[in-house]
Amino acid sequence: MEQRNSAIDPRNGFNSVTKIFHSLKPPIYLPPEHVPLSVAAFALSLRRNFPWPDSIALIHSSSGRTVSYSEFVHRTKTLAENLRTTLGLSKGDTAFILSPNSIQIPILYFSLLTIGVVISPVNPVSTESEIVRLIGLCKPAIAFSTSTNAHKLRNLHLKTILTDSPEFDSMSSIPIREREPEPMEAIRQSDLAAILYSSGTTGKVKGVMLTHRNLIFTTAGFYADLTERESPAVLLYTVPYYHIFGFLYCVKSIGVNDTAVVMEKFDLGKMVKAVEEYRVSQLLLVPSVVVAMVKKAHHLKAAGHDLSSLELVRCGAAPLGKDMAMAFKAKFPNAVLSQGYGLTETTGGVFRTDTEESLLRGSTGRLLGSSEAKIVDPETGQGLCPCQQGELWVRGPSIMKGYIGDIDTTSAAIVSGGWLRTGDLCYIDEEGYLYVVDRLKELIKYKGYQVAPAELEHLLQSHPQIVDAAVIPYPDEEAGQLPMAVVERRPNSNLGEEEVVEFVAKQVAPYKKIRRVAFVESLPKSAAGKILRNELKNMFIAPSLSKL
Repeated sequence: MEQRNSAIDPRNGFNSVTKIFHSLKPPIYLPPEHVPLSVAAFALSLRRNFPWPDSIALIHSSSGRTVSYSEFVHRTKTLAENLRTTLGLSKGDTAFILSPNSIQIPILYFSLLTIGVVISPVNPVSTESEIVRLIGLCKPAIAFSTSTNAHKLRNLHLKTILTDSPEFDSMSSIPIREREPEPMEAIRQSDLAAILYSSGTTGKVKGVMLTHRNLIFTTAGFYADLTERESPAVLLYTVPYYHIFGFLYCVKSIGVNDTAVVMEKFDLGKMVKAVEEYRVSQLLLVPSVVVAMVKKAHHLKAAGHDLSSLELVRCGAAPLGKDMAMAFKAKFPNAVLSQGYGLTETTGGVFRTDTEESLLRGSTGRLLGSSEAKIVDPETGQGLCPCQQGELWVRGPSIMKGYIGDIDTTSAAIVSGGWLRTGDLCYIDEEGYLYVVDRLKELIKYKGYQVAPAELEHLLQSHPQIVDAAVIPYPDEEAGQLPMAVVERRPNSNLGEEEVVEFVAKQVAPYKKIRRVAFVESLPKSAAGKILRNELKNMFIAPSLSKL
């Protein structure tokens, strides 16, 4: 043990013998694994440690309706009992949830988690054919939907409860005991808690299985990082509850006694209004919203908007470029900007920036407590040293159970020793900070050189006349692939292809230059703000060319 510890570099946690990076943070305290415990019970137990016994739990951003913590607990317990006694749900069943954000969703999530029902939430804009595939994966016993989305479930012969109906409101407020419930089976931490779906931007959608233990670990990590406050943090949700970012923060907010302001649908103007009205102290954003805030900062200030209550802006779901982080800090100097790295498969973040300095130099932070990482050569499978690029592998209590109904894909993702292969090209520097270069599968191969789309996209986003941009590989017989920019211009901009090419060429090596440019009114994105590259390839690359 002494020899192994002596091999660990205290600057970055790297073990020169095993080639494993260890977290420099203290281990995260977790309850013993054999103790029966749901993540709902764990989060509510943490909440009891705060000096605000009945603060506000939820606020609807548009209507202003509030739910206190005492009401939240009552509604959660009542709904859980009615789901068991009236609807006959029990541990191991799966609930399919088709709904935008609302203040009913956290109540529903905690009720289902309390009785061991697996939560399977999906994007409400999903098509009926997509929903059929997802239902085939998770095989639900029941569905919860809003009235505007319920028609997508009508031909599936699946009992559906409308979350915006008087029936649901009654089930969460009045005990309706038709029969005495059977004793509830104990929930083990290893039991499945949720099936969340990967974005599908690089292939078929996969159902990621997360356990109660996975969620307990991430919630405990947030709790361990808390600093003392005089009043609860007010957190504005602009991210969807069905995405890992929003799902995780839904659980976290209860565990750390946040007041959560819930936006049903994102709109920048409404977000700014909510920050002012509810004195929001923390924002959850995806990079595209950070970019929009930077571009419109002058207009916000000129219009007299007061965003002085903001203390922390946490960005996730996709990488935020160094230049954009610096621009944000220049426009909003009073708000601490934080970024993390994580996947649905890692139950959210495994790296997080602990100082703004690390973010402003382009890093996504250091390893969180109780986690390990390796940088692996994709060709040889050998572990690499600090500052060398390779595929990031991670290991720890946050790693998923696997992909539902897909043993082969699970085996390819989680390899010997419990390591999860992320598919991301990264490096960790001498101080233990992670830098994400790009997705391994998305690297553009130009005349044998590897070109990272993310690097070029961050440059393009810094142009004053560009709202957003994506870079895709355009097939070429001579070069193999050409970097092609798909650009969303500012309204009334006359920016042309030559100007875009020259702007990038001045800042990158010759092999990284943009070779083609297309302009669009808006870029296709997932709900989490990730660019849907496959859609762009379908739009601009003919099938015959893609085979070159």
